[in-house]
Amino acid sequence: MTNLIDYIRPLGEAIVSSPEYKTLQIAEANFSDDPAYQSMHSRLLLIESLIKEAYENGDYEKAAVLVFLENLAARYLELKYGIEIPAGGRILDLSEAPRPEELRDCFPLCSGPRAYVEPEERVAHLRGTPEPDGFRHLTTGIVDTDALLQAAHGCGVSVSAFLAAVMAEAVSRWQAEKLPERRWKPVKITVPVNLRKMFDMDTLRNFALAVNIGFDPRLGEHSLQEICAQMSHQLAAQATPQRMAANIAANVNPQRNPLLRIMPLAVKNLVMRLVYRARGERGGCLNLSNLGVAEVPAAMARYVERFEFIIGVQYTYPNNCSALSYGGKTCLNMIRSIREPELERLFFSQLVELGIGVEIESNQRKES
Repeated sequence: MTNLIDYIRPLGEAIVSSPEYKTLQIAEANFSDDPAYQSMHSRLLLIESLIKEAYENGDYEKAAVLVFLENLAARYLELKYGIEIPAGGRILDLSEAPRPEELRDCFPLCSGPRAYVEPEERVAHLRGTPEPDGFRHLTTGIVDTDALLQAAHGCGVSVSAFLAAVMAEAVSRWQAEKLPERRWKPVKITVPVNLRKMFDMDTLRNFALAVNIGFDPRLGEHSLQEICAQMSHQLAAQATPQRMAANIAANVNPQRNPLLRIMPLAVKNLVMRLVYRARGERGGCLNLSNLGVAEVPAAMARYVERFEFIIGVQYTYPNNCSALSYGGKTCLNMIRSIREPELERLFFSQLVELGIGVEIESNQRKES
């Protein structure tokens, strides 16, 4: 079984051996053939002094993502500048063999006695004009982390719940601008939940589930404070060990079915596509994944300007958002596969109205 360290060594060497640094795609690591990393399909980019990590398929969550990114950056700096970065925190000792628990699949171990998934109501879905050539618009809003924390604590919620509430309000405003009131639907944001602390498990494999939290604008006007309260309570109610174990069982039990195990892969893929189309993204408008705070050893800090985390669009989610903080700044990356930038405008404008200054960067291309 391949381990994380075996990927980091050659990637770091590939970066340093290349003479071209200004715009360099250092690796496209497809882990889909490795059972240990089926959920990780990443593209790693080195653009000048900025390493970006884009998880375009599968699940993504704080522990494995940050361990991989920080160790890749550490290995690059060691090879490039000849410095020594001591192991500690999320920085691993690459000379050591991986611990068995790093590669442990925790889902079967934490599956509940009964499978249950809460029925999802139909929600608002963002629509727009698809880019015919597959171009992805990326808009990055850089905000002061302390200002973001102060605003979230002022609403009595976590940063993740606060950002999800602001995003839900932006989607609701988009819906009000685009549709008559009779066609409005509930607004829900898909938020990943890290299950490691909940089940006291340690692994570098994927161990997260997503929950959909939001509000219903058809019931009347909601203040941001009210939206924050609702979404924070929903997150707390859904992210319990019992509910998560039941959701895990719903995913794990079919894998144990002997008929499904002998079914040809082509048939399995067809069934999975049909199920995903019917249920996979029905309950949310878009993803908002907050990876928290990236931390590096002092030996690395002088070389690192910032971290970014970018997720791709999905089957029915033409927009997605991700957040990662480092060095007192939080990068909010909004990606879309459609031409219309309304959601970014509404989201970042709302942050500015709340007193949070936003510095905008974009890969916007010139219209031909």
